[in-house]
Amino acid sequence: MQTEPYNMYSFILDRTARRVKQYAQAAFANNGFDITLDQWMVLKSLHEFSDLSQRELAERCGKDQPTLTRIVDILVKKQLAERRVHPNDRRSFIVHLTEQGKLKVAEFSPEIKKIRTKAWENLDEEDFNQLARILNTIYNNLEL
Repeated sequence: MQTEPYNMYSFILDRTARRVKQYAQAAFANNGFDITLDQWMVLKSLHEFSDLSQRELAERCGKDQPTLTRIVDILVKKQLAERRVHPNDRRSFIVHLTEQGKLKVAEFSPEIKKIRTKAWENLDEEDFNQLARILNTIYNNLEL
């Protein structure tokens, strides 16, 4: 395959990823959510996987350590999460969802589900299967 189509598909993939994030962040603002999309990703990960080390949380959210640390700092300040000393390694921390954080996830989940599904309108199961196959192939091609 020629190089040119790769450039076009990379552009489309990047453009789409940016649009999904922009749409979601605008919807968060329009709904009066007092958190950002990145903060939501951290809260949702903690809700789904319980206590995680910052390293594990960074991997789950696709964030680098400094970025994740800033997000967790904000969530701690908002009393939605807290850091606890890791039970097996006193040099590291576990990030824990507070009761207030759990309530925030429960409150926002239904509306965020609507926001997220907007991108999937007009796609059928075959479209999803092809998209998953293609994105997984791209992801695996770039294994570090």
